[in-house]
Amino acid sequence: MTDLPQTSPRPGSAILGLGAYEPSRVISNQQMCQWIDSSDEWIRQRTGIVERRWAEPEETLLAMTAAASRRALDQAGTTPDQIDGIIVATVTHLEQTPALAVRLAGELGCAPCPAWDISAACAGFCHALAQADALIRAGVLEHVLVVAGDRLSDLTDLTDRSTAFLFADGAGAAVVGPSDGPRIGPVVWGSDPSQGHTIGQTLDWRQAVERSQPAYLRMDGQPVFRWATTAMAEVTRRILADSGLTAEQLDFFVPHQANNRITDSMLRHLRLPQSVQVARSIQRLGNTSASSIPLAIDQLYRAGQVADGATCLMVGFGAGLVYAGQVVILPGRPAGDDRPLVLADPAPTTPVPDLTLNP
Repeated sequence: MTDLPQTSPRPGSAILGLGAYEPSRVISNQQMCQWIDSSDEWIRQRTGIVERRWAEPEETLLAMTAAASRRALDQAGTTPDQIDGIIVATVTHLEQTPALAVRLAGELGCAPCPAWDISAACAGFCHALAQADALIRAGVLEHVLVVAGDRLSDLTDLTDRSTAFLFADGAGAAVVGPSDGPRIGPVVWGSDPSQGHTIGQTLDWRQAVERSQPAYLRMDGQPVFRWATTAMAEVTRRILADSGLTAEQLDFFVPHQANNRITDSMLRHLRLPQSVQVARSIQRLGNTSASSIPLAIDQLYRAGQVADGATCLMVGFGAGLVYAGQVVILPGRPAGDDRPLVLADPAPTTPVPDLTLNP
């Protein structure tokens, strides 16, 4: 029997360019407290969030992911016709089919490349990046556009005092292409179905239609907090070990921006050197699901903190409960990118003993 032809493997892949999009509508904690019985101080202390971004009607999921993608293409110096694969991580594309990635391919002019969506919640960007890395190293694709975007405000119940203040909107993207050596490290990923009930929807779509009721995101905050602060510290150690680097060789740590107290707890377990800068974009952007990691990296770029060749440890975790992460080498900030970084007021750092997210 004759063997089928095989593609030629490549030595590695790299992120060639990154882009992000922040929606225009700023929702402060004071505004949020018009809808829920809470306070600015309580929200800051328990989460670190000062404000979040919600999309205006014209800032559709397609519009936001397209804007982030164009910025990533510009940074990479790549044209849409050079993209031969698109992976979009999202949980808020509210059409069962076609995939958002297919619509994005048409919007950007990348067709007829393969394009597909994945659903990995807040770990979606790292999942999609791992897929792109594997496909490029296998010689199947050459330039893959990895995109993460969500409009969580579409699924937020403004009467739910345990979740309404957390969720936000945004998009991020990365152009991934071949390199002379690995600049995207091995992925560590998995899931914990035993905790799958802790985050989900109040209704499935069939129930929502039958009952004429909206479906909202729901979360049992306390077990999610316990899981994230313990299991994710160990996962992060594995990511670093598999990368072959030491903590002293890291420049940045970018965890999913779920809650500042989760990040603080992870740092106590990891004991990273003080030289490692930790992303804290949740302060002004809230929890943006899969896009939180590329949005956080974009904020580091805009602050002028990222030099070409910087090492960045990323880890995402969310509904499922799922997780994924890897160490990557970041490209430098492109010339001419002079967008200002606007920081919100700093959140208080006083320790709060209560671990529940419910007010």
